[in-house]
Amino acid sequence: MRKIWLATLFVVLGVASVFGASKEEERLANAAKAFDDIMSAPDNIPKSVLDKAECVVVIPGMKKGGFIVGGRYGKGMVSCRNKAKTHWGAPAMLEMGGGSFGLQIGASAVDVVMLVMNREGIDSLLKDKFTLGGDASVAAGPVGRSGAAETDALMSAKILSYSRSKGVFAGLELKGTTLNQDNDANKAIYGKAMDAKEILTDQTKSPAAAKPVIDILTKYSPKGK
Repeated sequence: MRKIWLATLFVVLGVASVFGASKEEERLANAAKAFDDIMSAPDNIPKSVLDKAECVVVIPGMKKGGFIVGGRYGKGMVSCRNKAKTHWGAPAMLEMGGGSFGLQIGASAVDVVMLVMNREGIDSLLKDKFTLGGDASVAAGPVGRSGAAETDALMSAKILSYSRSKGVFAGLELKGTTLNQDNDANKAIYGKAMDAKEILTDQTKSPAAAKPVIDILTKYSPKGK
């Protein structure tokens, strides 16, 4: 089934490329593929943790500069559940940048996933810009079956963060990183100026370009708890 889904996604990407898909559409498709790859691995985000998340942020292929430690920059998206937690809502586009963190030697890009665990975390997302660890508490998320247990991080952090680079998936420390609303990308996707509140509070219909990423979130966590 996963092979069929990926084949369909690659066809969509190929057709989009031929007909001049926007970079925002490609970003959403890349986010869908990155999240599917992460969740298909043996040690992934525990379903019991994912089901409790209010929102999921995916930054596919975040770039890193420097040796071991350096600056970082990436573009991605965030989707939040509706109030009843029965479906994933329209995505808002984000930019990520900021301080430094360690990666494997030679790694030039990393997929980043963040789970927003509570209402306060959502309130942070509605800001034009906020800093992880400052405006919103963040902790490296638990991984694999052993991560299903209630941990201090899971109980207290507003946001749990993860990274995947060269096939290695683990919790990631992201204190000092900033998340910014990508208003230009939102306008390109929705055809008009849209702020995060309009998009993430289930007031907006999800665009066709977001179907791959909404479908993959639904596949792994159709309903919240």
